[in-house]
Amino acid sequence: MSPSLPREARLPINRCNLPASIIGGLRYQRSPAPLVIDGVRELHRSLFDMLDGLPTQAARARRFVDYLVVRFRLEALEEAGLSPDFGRLSECRRNPQPRVRANGNYLRAVRGWAFDSDGREGAVLKGWVESRFGLLPRYHAGSLVDTASEAFARYLEARSAGLYGTNALESQLDLLYAYTQYELHHPDPDRTHLTLYRGVNRLDAHERIVDKGPSAGVFLLNNLNSFSRSRERACEFGDYILRAEVPLTKIFFYTGLLPGLLGGEEEFAVIGGLYAVDISRY
Repeated sequence: MSPSLPREARLPINRCNLPASIIGGLRYQRSPAPLVIDGVRELHRSLFDMLDGLPTQAARARRFVDYLVVRFRLEALEEAGLSPDFGRLSECRRNPQPRVRANGNYLRAVRGWAFDSDGREGAVLKGWVESRFGLLPRYHAGSLVDTASEAFARYLEARSAGLYGTNALESQLDLLYAYTQYELHHPDPDRTHLTLYRGVNRLDAHERIVDKGPSAGVFLLNNLNSFSRSRERACEFGDYILRAEVPLTKIFFYTGLLPGLLGGEEEFAVIGGLYAVDISRY
């Protein structure tokens, strides 16, 4: 019998077509079904209709970037109501030289994740996964299992700070996920999985739900994780290599999706839950 996703690792509701108990379960890894965030395709139907008429991935990527710039006024945030003085009045009472507020967008969030997955942008992305798919984060610069812990309070603070002053950043991330799925399934709609690798230093620091000996197991992964297409690249991040068959539907974004999105690390941001993995040493 396949292990089920623990209740403490999921929410009872989410914003997509399947409950977290299914998305995060081991059966879903083996036999995935489409994941659709509520309302995204309906609200942005014109974008995807437009993408259907473009012959190359490069052309589609440029059109996608342009669409988000226009839709969310990313190069003219004052048109979306941004005021340089907004949010400063209360801070000025405490600090005569308040810090200028950063205006985050989906590109900054992804680049911040690549730089430090335990930073502010990483908290925003983990919070987005929690909101949309109902999978709770398990780690962010410390264990989040205890919701009364200082680590959990810091995570909530970082998530809020990362969303503050943005123009619907989580909606931008909704579109990024939808576009990722469009591109992953565009060349071959029947393809369901990719073999990906993750390097870790300590297996005992990860939640192993089923121990199948030194070369295999079932792990409860964080709600968002970095994997690589290259085993050699994954080896740079730890002595143990986890190899997983990852459903395409659980890939949030990846290197090469958009120009300048990530460096040349063959990185894939993978939505978590239970995963059966093979384990090897560097």
